[in-house]
Amino acid sequence: MKHLWCPWRIKYILGPKADSCIFCLPEHQDQDEERLILYRGQWNFVIINKYPYNNGHIMVAPFRHVMDLTLLSPEEALEMMQLLQRCTKILQKHFSPQGINVGLNLGEAAGAGIREHMHFHMVPRWNGDSSFMAVMDEVRVIPEHLQKTYRDLKTCFG
Repeated sequence: MKHLWCPWRIKYILGPKADSCIFCLPEHQDQDEERLILYRGQWNFVIINKYPYNNGHIMVAPFRHVMDLTLLSPEEALEMMQLLQRCTKILQKHFSPQGINVGLNLGEAAGAGIREHMHFHMVPRWNGDSSFMAVMDEVRVIPEHLQKTYRDLKTCFG
């Protein structure tokens, strides 16, 4: 039997679960660090994924609770694309990845974990970053604590 020790997960397991959408943010910014909110624009925001596929996995989402790209206003869509561009530059500068996956899963059939509130994923990638862990045991290794990633990236959004 193999064991993978993840002591930081106990806080999530024993903690209260949200009854509401995790992407629907309060207007106040008191919980931004706890929620890992990196940046708030006029129509969209940038957040670190608490359960990342890779180090530096961030998401861009609209403030408005919409589930489809076609429901965004022109202003929301424009700012979202501008944030995706800005985040790309920040991830490239901070992590020096050899690539970045940018993805949007519209609908449950497309793999959306939270289908009611659309969001783009941005995942830095390096050649060979999955190594043997994902292949052998379906395990991902995240080499940096989320709070350190948050503090480092937060300064990039100044």
